[in-house]
Amino acid sequence: QVYVEESGGGSVQPGGSLTLSCTASEWYYELSWFREVEGKERELVATIAGDGGNRHYTDIAKGRFTFPAYNADSDSADNGKKTVHLRMNNLKPEDTATYYCSVRKYGWSPPTWGRGTTVTVSS
Repeated sequence: QVYVEESGGGSVQPGGSLTLSCTASEWYYELSWFREVEGKERELVATIAGDGGNRHYTDIAKGRFTFPAYNADSDSADNGKKTVHLRMNNLKPEDTATYYCSVRKYGWSPPTWGRGTTVTVSS
């Protein structure tokens, strides 16, 4: 089963930026970022295909969050691990949440979740 791990969360002032990273232990069909605030449903932020081609940004992310270009030299390893980054700009207090990465190994596979990384936006 694919293993998923997030990193890059932290505290930032409004208007600041953070880059989240998600490392998958092997090839996958699709990777998605979700976020969750306690007491609310987990919501989709953005999705990228395993080959880095198709990218989908929800209204949460449009104009502020992006998947930077994949760098094979720094973001992949001989053992098949692959890291995808999510660059988040112009962060707002309402972006405060725990961000989760999920990966589907195949198009029909259920998602595998990481443990999450916390983002706090406050002055």
